[in-house]
Amino acid sequence: MIRHCVMLDVPSAAIKDLEVALRDLETLTRTLPGISGFVAGPNRDFEDKTPGYSYGFTLDAKDAAALQSYADDPAHQAIGRRLVALCPKGGDGILVYDLETAN
Repeated sequence: MIRHCVMLDVPSAAIKDLEVALRDLETLTRTLPGISGFVAGPNRDFEDKTPGYSYGFTLDAKDAAALQSYADDPAHQAIGRRLVALCPKGGDGILVYDLETAN
């Protein structure tokens, strides 16, 4: 399994638009084969390590092929463009990492 983790630098003024985009993304992930476990929310940053990222989400892909299908999905790409537009630094305001897990 691959846990896809995304952190976003979105200003507080854009949070309502962000929440709409994340709801749309969650709805989309329910329709994609091999994608599950979508979770999103504000970054609490209890260790004060990522103050530049106000929000984030994760999802699980059963394998690299499922994650690639998600990445290639036109609806995902459209939502991704919305997320980039909400970040003052554009794509540089988004941190993405993928963790391969034993599950």
